[in-house]
Amino acid sequence: MLYIVSTPIGNLEDITLRAIRTLKEVDLIAAEDTRHSRILLDKYEIKKPITSYHSYTDDRKLEQIISVLKEGKSVAVISDAGTPGISDPAYTLIKRAIEEGIQICPIPGASSLLSALVMSGMKMNQFVYLGFLPLKKGRQTLLKSLADEERTIIIFEAPHRIERTLKDLKEYLGDRQIAVCREITKIFEESLRGKISEMITHFEKTKPRGEFVLVLGDSVED
Repeated sequence: MLYIVSTPIGNLEDITLRAIRTLKEVDLIAAEDTRHSRILLDKYEIKKPITSYHSYTDDRKLEQIISVLKEGKSVAVISDAGTPGISDPAYTLIKRAIEEGIQICPIPGASSLLSALVMSGMKMNQFVYLGFLPLKKGRQTLLKSLADEERTIIIFEAPHRIERTLKDLKEYLGDRQIAVCREITKIFEESLRGKISEMITHFEKTKPRGEFVLVLGDSVED
């Protein structure tokens, strides 16, 4: 069994009892960053073998984990924060396990995507999640395709790129309403709401810090 275990996105108390039990019972934990994950595992006294599995992992490590699963053992995959497979390399492991007929079991938990959506004030009945925008190839094409998008749009962004992304969004999507959420569940959690132009002005005066989730209203919202 491959368990897809969601971990806290900031506050370490945001982990389910089922997730703790699963991590204590599996034979191996595959973590995006073993040093980072040790903090969580130590807090809940989880003492299991741990191996790294990140975006730079080669095929040999992938096949080693698959071999453990094919031996009838259980593996839990965890990311640095949130649900594995959402904008992180666990997707490749999950896809490979499915190809091998290995059973998959999701252990739900914290999600910055959903947390930002519910605190944004934007429409929640329909939304589109884009993850991180392409840095170069395909960026302009993607943004142009969203010009008439009527669903709420959710985007992840890093602090050093937030100003560029806001300016691109305003250029291609218009001056929409937006919620800029950062450091969700952490000490300096913040959610700013207003027009994209207002957020651009804000970050010209205030240095961006932390990881961001951007939630954009549809093309007809004022």
